Amino acid sequence: MKEISVRQKNIFVMGMDEANLQVLREIPDAAEYDFHALLTVAELQHGEVSVPDLLEKARTKLDAFDGSIDAIVGYWDFPVSTIVPILNGQYGLRGTSLESIVKCEHKYWSRLEQQKVIEEHPRFGLVSLETDDPRPPEHMKFPMWLKPVNSFSSELAFGVKNMDEFQAAVTEIRGGISRIGRPFEYVLEQLDLPPEIAEVGGQACLAEEALQGVQVAVEGYVFDGKVTMYGVLDSIDYPDSSCFLRHQYPSDLPELVQQRILSISRRVMTQIGMDNATFSIEYFFDAGTGDVNLLEINPRHSQSHAELFEYVDGVSNHHCMVSLARGTDPNLLPKHGQYALAAKWYHRWFTDGLVQRTPTQDEIAQVEKDIPGVKIEVVPGEDQLLSDSPGQDSYSYELAHIFVGADSEAEMREKYDRCLAALPFEIDEPSAAR
Repeated sequence: MKEISVRQKNIFVMGMDEANLQVLREIPDAAEYDFHALLTVAELQHGEVSVPDLLEKARTKLDAFDGSIDAIVGYWDFPVSTIVPILNGQYGLRGTSLESIVKCEHKYWSRLEQQKVIEEHPRFGLVSLETDDPRPPEHMKFPMWLKPVNSFSSELAFGVKNMDEFQAAVTEIRGGISRIGRPFEYVLEQLDLPPEIAEVGGQACLAEEALQGVQVAVEGYVFDGKVTMYGVLDSIDYPDSSCFLRHQYPSDLPELVQQRILSISRRVMTQIGMDNATFSIEYFFDAGTGDVNLLEINPRHSQSHAELFEYVDGVSNHHCMVSLARGTDPNLLPKHGQYALAAKWYHRWFTDGLVQRTPTQDEIAQVEKDIPGVKIEVVPGEDQLLSDSPGQDSYSYELAHIFVGADSEAEMREKYDRCLAALPFEIDEPSAAR
């Protein structure tokens, strides 16, 4: 009997890097896909961002491709999150609308949509960047966070406790907001905006009252209008810091709290109107008061969590992204992985410095061989000033991401400590760069 050959499906991945390509090659049915990089991470995230130029580069590569274009996907924040739906619309591919993405990306618009269906969010308001004497919104009190209405990786996000810190943060935001705000305004021009958002634009500053408690994230997707959540994770900070120490899956929160978070998420995502796409939503839970508050909605799944789902559930969340783009329900089966829990740890440096030495590929491979269930990604390069690293938060610099799968939290901590001891970094004072 003659065998019937199955045509490989061509999946174009915006900003595909080697680490995520390895994860993509392990999803179910990966043998049926050819993954193609569409623009580089450097083109998409470093320096000035021009959405029209990026779209033109992407279309040039797609139009020159000698084969079918079966899906265009991405797992990065802006501008990838908005370029993907634009390209999907132009090439007739499956995916959610640009408007639903922007309702998440534009933090002020997102808050307006949230308050239509839930009460579990902080007080918020806009801060003028035009006045010489900026002030918090009248109905708000310190402490609060200031941030651009669109940013990524907590860039230009500042926690402030008084007027001096408030005005210093406004000065920082005013000076840097155009890098993302200007290209974001191009995206806004592609939509028929409600008047209150058209008036605000893409280069505005949002204030939100600070939330208390433990941080938690929920990941899910919408397929043909049905909202499905497949995982709740804990986000744990460094002591006395707002910087992530690790993301841990599954969450330790009580089941009733998790069910409440899932209910809130379902209402919000239905209101946003997202369809055939993944999402992740961050929350705070205050055990003392029982309060749950929504921090922000990300219109994409988190690549930071990919290995965690693979360790615990046996399949990464990249599978959801690809399945939805191909028009099929991911149909995940939880707890089919090798480990009971997993975490992504952030090895950070809290002052600027010049990187003199990072672990070599051979050293990394040896650590991964010696410690089962460990995967390591080094962030900076040698001879790099840490403050030149793109996409960092306002208070620290990432040296390495360390993914750990284990059968207990004690075992996970022990593996992480062994990794730190075995990974050589040498960092000098910034003056060494002069």
